[in-house]
Amino acid sequence: MAARMLVQYVVLRGDLRREPFSWPMGATVAQACHAALAVVHAHYAHPDTAEYLAQSGSMRTVVLEAPDEAALSALAERLQQNGIDHKVWVEQPENIATCVALRPYPKESVHHLLKTFKLLK
Repeated sequence: MAARMLVQYVVLRGDLRREPFSWPMGATVAQACHAALAVVHAHYAHPDTAEYLAQSGSMRTVVLEAPDEAALSALAERLQQNGIDHKVWVEQPENIATCVALRPYPKESVHHLLKTFKLLK
């Protein structure tokens, strides 16, 4: 039997790379890494997380872009309302919400909540 298609979605604020923030690429990538690791740690015992991690080299992660903090906050609220496990990463000491990461889910379970976001470029 083939493994289910599990995906971890990570949504990063695109405006952090532009004025007035102008964060370097490495700093924004680090935000996505922090959020992805934090949500996996928080839901490590979930069967979907275990199955996802067992896939090793074939894990599927999709990184999307939210245009700004308002869009990221609206997404987090929508996920909360739909009972979707996620983590909002807030960078300290700046206290800036930078990223939302979902624990691994079957794509068909969460894609509809994320379809308004484009792939991060």
